[in-house]
Amino acid sequence: MSSAARLNVIIKDGGVLEMLARVRSAAFDKTGTLTQGKADVVDIHPASRSSSETLQLAAAAEQYSVHVFADPIVAAARAQQLELPDVTNADEVATNGVLAHLAGGAVVRVGKPAFIEEATGSIDRPELRAGETAVYVSVGDELAGTIILSDPIRPHAAGTISRLRGAGVAEIVMVTGDVAPTAESVAQTVGIQTVHAETTPQTKVEIVQAIRPRPVLMVGDGINDAPVLAAADIGIAMAGRGPPSRANRPQRSSPRTTSHAWQTSPMCRGAPCTSRCSRSGWASSSRWS
Repeated sequence: MSSAARLNVIIKDGGVLEMLARVRSAAFDKTGTLTQGKADVVDIHPASRSSSETLQLAAAAEQYSVHVFADPIVAAARAQQLELPDVTNADEVATNGVLAHLAGGAVVRVGKPAFIEEATGSIDRPELRAGETAVYVSVGDELAGTIILSDPIRPHAAGTISRLRGAGVAEIVMVTGDVAPTAESVAQTVGIQTVHAETTPQTKVEIVQAIRPRPVLMVGDGINDAPVLAAADIGIAMAGRGPPSRANRPQRSSPRTTSHAWQTSPMCRGAPCTSRCSRSGWASSSRWS
C-alpha cells in the first residue's frame, strides 16, 4: 500500500487488494476514464446562428458548469477573443446539460441532443469519429449549432482491457452517459463489446448492480460516478477529472480528485472515508461520462 501511495494511488485498506484479485467483471466509464478527459474544440456546425455566435452562447452557459467539456468550450471562446453575453441565471441540469438565461431574456441550452430537443424539436446529429463528442446548443426554440470536441482515447486503454481478460475477468462493459455512436466507437477501439450508452447516474447503478459474475469492479471519476462506484464491489476513481479553477468568472468549485481504490462498506457506501461522499453537488452531472 505504501508503494501504491508513492504512485499517487490511495487504497482504503488491505481487503481491497484481496477483493481485486477475485474480480470477475469490470465496468468502465468513458469520458476521462477510457479517454483522456482533455478535450479540444475541433469543429463547429452552425445552424440558426454562426459558428462564432454558437461558441459565444455555449461558453456563456458553460462558465457555470464543472463538466469536463465546459472548460475547453470556454477556452475556445477566449482564444477567439469572443465577448460572452451576460448571464442572469444558470443551472446545471443533472445528466443533461446547462440551462442559462441571458440578460436580454434569451434562454440558452447546452448539452445532450435530447435536452436540446425539449426546446427545439427533432434535430440532426452529425456523424462522429472515435473520441469525438457533439455538444448541442440552442437559443429559444432554435438549434444554434453543434460543437464537436475531440477527447483522445488513452493510449494504454486497449492494453488494459486485454490484460483484464487475460487475468480472468469474464465480463467487461462500458457504462456511459454519452450517446450510442460515440460510445460504441470508443468501445470498439479499446476492445469492449457491451455498451450501455445515454445512461443516468441511477441507471448506471442499476446496470452495475445487475452485472454477473461477481465481484464487479467499476472504474470512473469520483465526481459524476460516485453513486455507481459505491454500488460496485470495488470502485476505482481516476485522478485529474474536473476542470481547473477559472479566474474571474462565477462557478461552483471543482475539488481536486485523486486515484482511489476502495471496498463497499455500509458506513460510507463505498466512497473514500472523507467528507466528499456527503457533498450534494458531487453527482450533479454526467452528460458525457
